[in-house]
Amino acid sequence: RATHACRLQLVSSLDPRILVSKRERMSKVCLIVIDGWGISDATEGNAIKNAPTPVMDGLSQGQHLAVEASGLAVGLPAGLMGNSEVGHFTIGTGRVVFQDIVAINMSIKNMSFYTKSTLLEAFEQAKAKTGRVHFLGLVSDGGVHSHISHLESLLVAAKQAGVPSTFVHFFSDGRDTSPVSGVTYVNQLLSHLSSTGYGSLATLMGRYYAMDRDKRYERIKIAFEGLVKGVGENVPVDKLTQKMEERYNLQGSDRQTDEFMRPIILDQEGLIKDNDTLLFIDFRADRMRQIVEALGIKPQFETDTIPKDLVVYTMTEYKKEFPFPVIFPPEVPSNTLAEWLANKDIPQFHCAETEKYAHVTFFFNGGQEKPFNGEDRLMVPSPKVPTYDLQPEMSADGVAKAMVSAIKSGKYPFLMCNFAPPDMVGHTGVYEAAVIACAATDKAIGEIKAACEESGCVLLVTADHGNAERMIDEEGKPVTKHTTFRVPFIMHGGNHKFRPLSHDPGLSDVAPTILDLMGLDIPPEMSGQSLLQKP
Repeated sequence: RATHACRLQLVSSLDPRILVSKRERMSKVCLIVIDGWGISDATEGNAIKNAPTPVMDGLSQGQHLAVEASGLAVGLPAGLMGNSEVGHFTIGTGRVVFQDIVAINMSIKNMSFYTKSTLLEAFEQAKAKTGRVHFLGLVSDGGVHSHISHLESLLVAAKQAGVPSTFVHFFSDGRDTSPVSGVTYVNQLLSHLSSTGYGSLATLMGRYYAMDRDKRYERIKIAFEGLVKGVGENVPVDKLTQKMEERYNLQGSDRQTDEFMRPIILDQEGLIKDNDTLLFIDFRADRMRQIVEALGIKPQFETDTIPKDLVVYTMTEYKKEFPFPVIFPPEVPSNTLAEWLANKDIPQFHCAETEKYAHVTFFFNGGQEKPFNGEDRLMVPSPKVPTYDLQPEMSADGVAKAMVSAIKSGKYPFLMCNFAPPDMVGHTGVYEAAVIACAATDKAIGEIKAACEESGCVLLVTADHGNAERMIDEEGKPVTKHTTFRVPFIMHGGNHKFRPLSHDPGLSDVAPTILDLMGLDIPPEMSGQSLLQKP
């Protein structure tokens, strides 16, 4: 007690200026993550360079770095383009974590994949029931949501386990790959099925229907009824690529590229039936949730045929609340940026429009769905249009206004948001619309910049990956996928400077830099480095 009393007396006798709380001394920080904004000197097909972007042009003349956002820098295989999930995950966790695709690839390479207990359990369940396993998911080598090599390994594992019948339900890509590359992946899969003498391609449909994530249940219904009822165009397997090419070559609104393929039924026997076992092959969660819920729990729409007692397995955890066994369960990182701030009772604000809401919450927080203590969230509805080239500004203005209001409230020492237009419009392949999207994003950033200047808030601007800077290829064809270009990391306000670099900077350096700006210690779990120059 005497010691405690002495300590109290000592503290109370200190100069009052020393007792100013750390929160009052810290810099307030606002982080903007632009989705799909890479750095490229090329002008042809570069929607960013050819859009009027006076705000970003001005910011780029100040404290500006080009940082890595693809490949090993974000825990992906070397040379693989980044994506929104791993970009936000790496930014928010402040470390490089090997992503699911790398973990799965490694397990296939060292053969541990074929002895995964949950995978073997799925096959035994199927053998004890109907003897039928369905593999469902995106089939391409895009590496953003899935990889065709994982499907091939699953087929090998099922054959080794003695599963009598396996059926593939092929969700065609055309978004993370060329819009008309689906025939290549169909041929690769059919070659595998033929060489192993095992498995059947049952259905094919575009990801636009099967992988919606924005509660457009009318799309999920089209996929569901193709998978369950066989509602679609019946085509012999040996005529499939011919049929796809016919659809590619249709004119106007009748044209269907891979992403928009309406269901094609190839094997009536392979439709999903009562008591069957389903294994969803995608490793990325967000675009699997609705179709898995429809088949594994309850459809979100009216339909007259619902298979009973299906057994569902998923490659990774799509949603914590889902009751389904997972082949590769998550490893949730501790002491992410949001968690670290919460542990220090520092309020924070996260904002995005619907299309990217999961990225500023679930992914940014390292796979944590629930908000941390003191974390406020705001979702601005995305426009309800079939494709975002029809409204390329999306809801950038709404996000900007929400951020400005939060900044001016003075409540939050840390705020962050996402701007979706460059990425979501970039994925449409409509160059002119992407130029408008980039201009709208720049204008929105300008509103936040002005609010930060007025409120004494340090503004940081980065991006999760590239996209809109390359929308036309060397042959003049549209490009809809992400890129491996570096992305900006900009710091504005407070006379802060980036330090001389001693390493190749990446997105994992953003969170440590934020904590350094805020005068906070950096948790040891963060492998990224602060890029802030000391006074």
